[in-house]
Amino acid sequence: MADHLLTVEQVADRLGTTVRFPRRLIEERRITFVKVGRHVRIPETAVAAFVMANTVEPVTTRRAGLRRAA
Repeated sequence: MADHLLTVEQVADRLGTTVRFPRRLIEERRITFVKVGRHVRIPETAVAAFVMANTVEPVTTRRAGLRRAA
């Protein structure tokens, strides 16, 4: 098995959030997780996939007609 399993606390630390956020992702089934007995673990690849799926790319074109106020 090449993918490391992370605790909820480790995922929260990597995402820069509280523990409540990854727990909510798990409850809402918005992230892949593994049950190990009564413990919940999240694969590193699932965290990376979640971040990629929710990444918003910047807008590269400027809208014509919008001018900056002096």
